[in-house]
Amino acid sequence: MEVTYRMQNGFQVPNLLMPQMPEVHLGKYAELRREYLKKHRRVLYTNLKTSGKLTEHLAEIEQTARKMVEQTVARMAQAEGVTEELKERDPLRWTGLMNNLKHSAEELVLNDLIYS
Repeated sequence: MEVTYRMQNGFQVPNLLMPQMPEVHLGKYAELRREYLKKHRRVLYTNLKTSGKLTEHLAEIEQTARKMVEQTVARMAQAEGVTEELKERDPLRWTGLMNNLKHSAEELVLNDLIYS
């Protein structure tokens, strides 16, 4: 790695740039994790950002969180008896139950993954 310098006010200052990362669209779980790290885990946030691994970390959190929510909802729906038959018979009840299960699963993911 070669370090180059520039003159600024009579001093040689190193040309330091952050590693260039492609623009990645991150979802809600990644943004929640970023805000948590900024406010409560500043050292980790700074280390990830300066090493160029913050985007990679956030993308991994997003993917893992989505998968965890999906799997947890499926397990909870099976345990609670929320089936396709119920969906056909009583769609409003099915929707309400599924929304409750999704909120419960998201709460678990937020506690276990995002805010840890």
